[in-house]
Amino acid sequence: MSNEDKKVQDEQLQKDIAEAVETETAAEEEYVEMTTEELQAARIAELEAALLTSEAKSKEAQDAALRARAEGENVRRRSELEIDKARKFALSKFAEELLPVIDNMERAIDMADKNDDAIKSMIEGVELTLKTMIDTVGKFGLKQINPEGEAFNPEYHQAMALQESAEHAPNTVMLVMQKGYELNGRVVRPAMVMVSKAAAGNIDTQA
Repeated sequence: MSNEDKKVQDEQLQKDIAEAVETETAAEEEYVEMTTEELQAARIAELEAALLTSEAKSKEAQDAALRARAEGENVRRRSELEIDKARKFALSKFAEELLPVIDNMERAIDMADKNDDAIKSMIEGVELTLKTMIDTVGKFGLKQINPEGEAFNPEYHQAMALQESAEHAPNTVMLVMQKGYELNGRVVRPAMVMVSKAAAGNIDTQA
């Protein structure tokens, strides 16, 4: 082989080596570039997942805060109702003990001889005392149930007797034997009453 041929062969070999190195370098750069993109995509996915988790936890915390606030409001309302109820009916026992006193004063007035001048001033004093007492307890929610002439209501009245009557519609309170009382809308004692029923021979049979 001549020196010329050997030189050409060496040049070709160097060229082939250079091309091989260049191809390998390009391949490595492409691999590195793809790996970087994949890493970026994975990082973005990780951040998105972390954001979703954070948003879910934030919503759970908000829901828990709202539930706690609602429960606190319910407890407050229940407490206010219980306090109001206790305040309204704290006098219930006292009122029950006071009613016989009012009853006796009313009986004394009803039975007294109002034409007797000797006791007239005393009767007036008892009447004034009774009125003052009723007005005073009325300020605390204690009210009389005196339903004469009204329709019978079993929630407020206790029927002690039934009486035929042509002058009253059936189921009407004809007579109040003992007045009832209610305290702030709650019946302390029902009124004891006589209730009318249709007189014999006067029953309406028309439908």
